[in-house]
Amino acid sequence: MKKLSWLLRLIALLQLVLGLGFLFAPNLLLQAMGHSIPPEDLHYPLGMLAARFIVYGLVLFVVARYPQQNLLWIDGMIMIQFIDLGVGAYYTMQGVVPFSLSWMPMFNASWIILLLWTWRPSKVIRTTS
Repeated sequence: MKKLSWLLRLIALLQLVLGLGFLFAPNLLLQAMGHSIPPEDLHYPLGMLAARFIVYGLVLFVVARYPQQNLLWIDGMIMIQFIDLGVGAYYTMQGVVPFSLSWMPMFNASWIILLLWTWRPSKVIRTTS
């Protein structure tokens, strides 16, 4: 269970870094990732995306303490990564995003899926209050 807790903390940290980047420095973050700078009006939806990254990151720090009691959050992150991987593959195959920009996020989604799925507890342990 220790390795899953450490993995969840690492994923939480990655989510927080992305969230804070999209919230406070979206142009800088996108430029560092190799993407074009969006029009200013797109900072609003990027800020909304940032909120989700930040909240999920904070929640995963809590989940890391009690992973067997929080399988829904772990499964949610697995599904998010499957969607990320699918979106990356789709836009890469469409030629919208070059593989040079999409390989790293798709690789990250793949290792997160693989490790979370492999190390995921097999059943929920309920505690009584």
